[in-house]
Amino acid sequence: MSRPVKNGWTNARLVEECVRGNEQAWHALLDRYRNLIYSIALRYGAPTQDAADIFQTVCLDLFNELPRLRDADALQGWLIRVTTNKCYHWKLQQNTQAGNWDENHIGGLSGDAPIPPDWLADLEREQMLREAITFLPPRCRKLIELLFFEYPPLPYTEIAQRLSLARGSIGFIRGRCLRRLKRILEEKGF
Repeated sequence: MSRPVKNGWTNARLVEECVRGNEQAWHALLDRYRNLIYSIALRYGAPTQDAADIFQTVCLDLFNELPRLRDADALQGWLIRVTTNKCYHWKLQQNTQAGNWDENHIGGLSGDAPIPPDWLADLEREQMLREAITFLPPRCRKLIELLFFEYPPLPYTEIAQRLSLARGSIGFIRGRCLRRLKRILEEKGF
């Protein structure tokens, strides 16, 4: 029987529970890193369907390798590396199929994809922000997601409707939620 997953579980705890077969822990682990994986695929220019395929292959690799993971704190870096490699090979395949083969531009056929230096810091900050958002109360979390993570951006009227709020209260609640988020980020050393 799966034990309930706590929102603030560490990677070590999630990995331990996943290895034990806790399905809820697996879903929590995927929820924690889903946007990180997708963001890398999108940075490589993958359309939504290809990004979903890349996500699935990374998840399959994660599932297979999780029991052998020696340091759960290295999980985020491992996911970045694996996802980058999958995206790199996806990009090679796309360029080859399109006849745009340029070995110098692509970086040759080395097995490892180079991670652009500015991406790594950005990806780590983005992931820290995503994790901090999970510590917000549900209404704040949903408001922040609707305000800042929807594309195209939603009008306040639609956000108010989805959250059953008065349109005029969104600005006030947004400010309060952002202050909470700032405190959480400061506690995490952001």
